Amino acid sequence: MASRSAPTDPVPPARSIGGLARAAQSCEACPLFARATQAVFGEGPSNAAIVLVGEQPGDVEDREGHPFVGPAGAVLDRALEKAGLDRGRVYLTNAVKHFSWEPSGAAAGERGKRRIHKKPKASELKACRPWLDAELTRLEPSVIVCLGASAVQSLLGANVKIGASRGQVFQTPYGRAIVTRHPSSVLRAIEKEARQLAFDELVAALKHAVRLGRER
Repeated sequence: MASRSAPTDPVPPARSIGGLARAAQSCEACPLFARATQAVFGEGPSNAAIVLVGEQPGDVEDREGHPFVGPAGAVLDRALEKAGLDRGRVYLTNAVKHFSWEPSGAAAGERGKRRIHKKPKASELKACRPWLDAELTRLEPSVIVCLGASAVQSLLGANVKIGASRGQVFQTPYGRAIVTRHPSSVLRAIEKEARQLAFDELVAALKHAVRLGRER
């Protein structure tokens, strides 16, 4: 695997997901570690047929140390249930392991009371990619679901767009991959009809993943 041989690769030769998770706490491959509470590594069964890859941990995830336990995680839980997929049977992770944030409504040099999600930079996605590579190499999933643009960019490249690629199956070194919106997009939709449409699209993608997973 090319990225694992890079001199700046922060990933040690840990054999288990647990070993990788512990090692990630010491990662300083990008500046995000300095402001994050902790690295939030992936969680789930090591034999999971389906891996869900999101963008990055949010405020709640950063504080609690687990992926998808905040508001977007609650949306994902509802979508998983609607798709007939037990959360305990999938592996959940993110393209970036540290929380990227900025103060809310704060002037320059002034810290706000809330930490607002900030989309990770391409350089941060690249720096964290070896950790995602390591996870997927060990998991060997049947299907990977890329949730949102950052996950798609990290795993499939910047030229793959969610809208144009919905329903397609991509081949990766780690298994087949499909793309869909991030659960947070459901929360961002203002109109009720738009929220329902976004949620239905997410559920449809998860059902597609279930069908692909059965082919393992």
